[in-house]
Amino acid sequence: MAQRFGGKFSPDSSDTETPSDVSAPRNQFDGTQVDPVGLRANFLFVPAIPLVFLSLGDGAIGLALGLSAAALLTLAAWLLRGGLRAEAAYTARKVARRPAFPRKMAASLLTGTGIALAAYKYEPGLVAPLLYGGIALVLHGVAFGLDPLKDKGMEGIDTFQQSRVARAVTEAETHLSAMSDAIKRAGDRQVETRVDQFQTTARDLFRTVEEDPRDLTGARKYLTVYLLGARDATIKFADIYARNRDAQARADYLALLDDLEQNFAARTRKMLLDDRSDLTIEIDVLRERLQREGIRST
Repeated sequence: MAQRFGGKFSPDSSDTETPSDVSAPRNQFDGTQVDPVGLRANFLFVPAIPLVFLSLGDGAIGLALGLSAAALLTLAAWLLRGGLRAEAAYTARKVARRPAFPRKMAASLLTGTGIALAAYKYEPGLVAPLLYGGIALVLHGVAFGLDPLKDKGMEGIDTFQQSRVARAVTEAETHLSAMSDAIKRAGDRQVETRVDQFQTTARDLFRTVEEDPRDLTGARKYLTVYLLGARDATIKFADIYARNRDAQARADYLALLDDLEQNFAARTRKMLLDDRSDLTIEIDVLRERLQREGIRST
């Protein structure tokens, strides 16, 4: 007689967990973002190089103008990289402040000034340098756009609380960066990927707190104590594993990441449920007031 085999992964097995029992596993690329800088912005470092070499035989004044123009173009390219990353972070968040310093617009201005100096070096006067510099400024602005000029999603949010959240998130991001730097010393790509997955889950918590600063009190220990412990554990693991490739240390560290990720995800879900409960209470209170006023929904 044929015997039917079942198990955890069998379609009709009674041991199969329901979706409500366990959350879907996170894809390793979930939350991954492409570097917003790209080839166009990096290419803007190139024009300064030939400008320096072409100025070496042009005498003192020509050399000073060429080096000054190259320095301005290099600074503009560097500012543009920072501005693009700040804009990407602003776009990715539902609640965000505008950048304190408009780096992209400053990069456009510096690019125009650098081109104007370079043009003056070869064609002294005012018309040609202003013309070339103005064209460069406009083209740079059109190519890369302007910085965000206003806050996003800040209506009804206590700015003092938002500042506290920003400081806490900045400190937490410092711990995550230290983890990323430390785990590279271990030389294990799979563990690095696992750390990235945990950091994505941690950043989900960050975004939830940013959207509702009232959650900071309940999440503070996750942003400080737990992440500080995770950073220290990562540093110790990387040092040990880099020396002797201890398999047990690797297994213990991965188990720690599993526990941390589950706790961070659970905290995020709890805060979202609390926010939903607050909304339900507000709706019920408003309906009760409307009923007292004699207004009923049809």
